Amino acid sequence: MKTSVIIIALTALLLSCQTKQFVSDKNNTLPQINQAKEDSVQYELIIYDIKFDTYLATRPPMEFFSQQYYETWNYQYVTEWNIRHLNPTRYGDFFETHIEYYQHMDYGLELNYKLYYYFLFIEKEYGIKLIRRAKNQ
Repeated sequence: MKTSVIIIALTALLLSCQTKQFVSDKNNTLPQINQAKEDSVQYELIIYDIKFDTYLATRPPMEFFSQQYYETWNYQYVTEWNIRHLNPTRYGDFFETHIEYYQHMDYGLELNYKLYYYFLFIEKEYGIKLIRRAKNQ
């Protein structure tokens, strides 16, 4: 449970407007902002649940669906996640962190792929149905 909260918190941080790298300075964790030479912003999603890597390895390749497909589903998943976050008495404390995901922001294919399958992983691993989907998915 605590691992999921850490994963969600990191997801929210990593989906913010700039990439943040955390460096250690005498037992203090300080955020450091890194930008590419072309002044473009890159996003990275880090998931610490060790079961997720195994789950992701069994999924179709990243290019199986389009980036637009992943973005459409991710927006729906994030919207439902945040609704549950705002209603802890109804949904419990699993959804402790608000996720900021902007529908028209280009997070790239890799991040959208991992985020999409992370939501499916949560549904399968923890038995939490976030949104209704067709039976064949």
